[in-house]
Amino acid sequence: MLQKAQELLQRHFGYPSFRHGQEQAIRSVLDGKNTVCVMPTGGGKSIVYQIPALVLPGTTIVISPLISLMKDQVDTLIQHGIPATYINSTLTAGETAARMNDARNGKYKLLYIAPERLGSWEFMDDLQDMDIPLVAVDEAHCISQWGHDFRPSYLQISGLADRLPKQPIVLALTATATPKVREDICASLKIRPENTVMTGFERKNLSFSVVKGQDKAAFLKEFVKKNEKEAGIIYAATRKTVDKLHEWLLKQGFNAARYHAGMNDDERNSEQERFLQDEASVMVATSAFGMGIDKSNIRYVVHFQLPKNMESYYQEAGRAGRDGLDSECIVLYSSQDVQVQRYLIDQTADRERVAPELEKLQQMVGYCHTEECLQSYILHYFGEAESVTCGRCGNCTDSREMQDVTKETQMVLSCIIRMGQKFGKAMTANVLTGSRNKKVIEFGFDKLPTYGLLKDRSSKQVTDLIEFLISQELIGVEHGTYPTIFVPEKGKEVLLGKVQVFRKEAVQVKQVANDDPLFEELRVVRKKIADAENVPPFMIFSDSSLKDMCLKLPRNGDEFLKVSGVGEHKLTKFGAPFIEAIDSFCEANPDRQPELNAVSAPPKPARKAITDSHLETYKLHHEEKLRVAEIAGRRELAESTIENHLIQCIQQGMVVDYSLLIPDQYVTELEQAVAEAGRDKLKPIKELLPDEVSYFMIKAFLYRMKVGV
Repeated sequence: MLQKAQELLQRHFGYPSFRHGQEQAIRSVLDGKNTVCVMPTGGGKSIVYQIPALVLPGTTIVISPLISLMKDQVDTLIQHGIPATYINSTLTAGETAARMNDARNGKYKLLYIAPERLGSWEFMDDLQDMDIPLVAVDEAHCISQWGHDFRPSYLQISGLADRLPKQPIVLALTATATPKVREDICASLKIRPENTVMTGFERKNLSFSVVKGQDKAAFLKEFVKKNEKEAGIIYAATRKTVDKLHEWLLKQGFNAARYHAGMNDDERNSEQERFLQDEASVMVATSAFGMGIDKSNIRYVVHFQLPKNMESYYQEAGRAGRDGLDSECIVLYSSQDVQVQRYLIDQTADRERVAPELEKLQQMVGYCHTEECLQSYILHYFGEAESVTCGRCGNCTDSREMQDVTKETQMVLSCIIRMGQKFGKAMTANVLTGSRNKKVIEFGFDKLPTYGLLKDRSSKQVTDLIEFLISQELIGVEHGTYPTIFVPEKGKEVLLGKVQVFRKEAVQVKQVANDDPLFEELRVVRKKIADAENVPPFMIFSDSSLKDMCLKLPRNGDEFLKVSGVGEHKLTKFGAPFIEAIDSFCEANPDRQPELNAVSAPPKPARKAITDSHLETYKLHHEEKLRVAEIAGRRELAESTIENHLIQCIQQGMVVDYSLLIPDQYVTELEQAVAEAGRDKLKPIKELLPDEVSYFMIKAFLYRMKVGV
């Protein structure tokens, strides 16, 4: 059965082999064992249940916590040629009944449901009539009260297998599970602990970093601007901060969306859809956004405020780079944010959970202060005792020079003491910079010896220095209605000259991905197809597939099948426009050559159904005299695919009706453009013509000239 699983992986998903851990988990399921699979976000968990669903007879039930996840997963499966559907509260009673009827008749290989659905006796009765070989429980950490996202509805899953006529295999999947959570999952779902498959929590394509003591807004503005072509998420702890950040980003000229629980359903769905469709490049959100969002081309996740714990952080940060490409995960740390999270935790209704949550928050603060490898810190938290430094996180790669700021620190600490340790950061910065602020004068602080000691700095620069000293625990914060700062014992040692203080230079913003003109052209092709299919662009092809196209430069179907993530179904449906775009790019850029190591793999065999698809197109063109758009509509394929089919027919010597391919009004302009630019390259001809004249029309016209029609 494993051989069949590998064949299905190649045919539907375009991958020659399983990733680390996938094969082990799939083998366990196909051997009939209840299994737990712990794999980091982006590690390919969905394949672990989707492939067994194709191998096993009947319909696999997938229990998923969020509606958005179901829709994305089902849309993606359909693009891969796999029959799937979902049942959730977005459907009418009639739609639900129709889908359940189809499910009972075996129309689908996968049926996605929310855990709440298991509380319906009517739904459970419907399941009795279905052949269910496998129940997959996604986001299985939700079943544990020790998990960071406990859902009471998940407790209904435990009795599902026993209530079905034929005992199905149970597969639990999660990305963030501590040893205690894994123990809970096994106990609840009757899974033997030895049937746990763990691939490790490390994400080798992610680079983690913490930015402390810097102007958050200035850093964020520069970072987003430098990476404005890339998709990213900015997380904040409160709805109010999300709204402010969103408004600020819009004013800065960025195409931002927002998402939090205070918005109505229509607003949230609309904003989420804009982000998924690449119509908004930045999503500003609270933790309410993201679970189950399958968008693979997110290049960065920035936490503008401190997350509440390591589980939440690793899950949220892990939404970057699901396609395996290098991505950035950044926390912008401020001690103020700790108090925001303390306040939110204190609102918890279950008082027994407050102390454990505060302990988890302290571990998150520890992450922000550690000078060790950040990836190792995360792995240790999740129970991986043995780990080596990653060599790529902000701490491992930090080459910034240290600046001695002992003198400036002593000025700040002295000023705090002379002000009576009863004021906040802003007032202290005003005194040090020599401000003539009304309150500074009223309190007589302009008479202090520390007044104006840092007048060569801006108030913001001094406030940033104070933030840095707080992060180093050289300044303490007394929290109340109006937080005040004071000098703790550690700070007093600096004042006495016993300890020196060094501060690293500001973190330099970097660009996540390198510019590639072909990659940008392929993005445009992908977006056009996605809009026509009414699905997010990443469902057509992931960024990693586009990058692989840029390396391999496939010019025909056989070569296109070598691209990572290209299966037979997607070659047939979407291959032609990408091949045409690559073909045109290579003609315009003859120096661009495929990388040798990128084309060394043996070609995948192209099925006859794929190579003969152009004959169906030709039949509609030749016998029914249909134009490109009409054929595309009839065959439910992209127009560019039909165009490629017709070029293939011309190359094979078939007779075509050029009047159906080239509108009469452009013939004269084409003749003049070819006469001026010559026939050697398409791009110079294209530049002389109106935008409405496509490369396809130019190619068809040149072939017409060649045969003398």
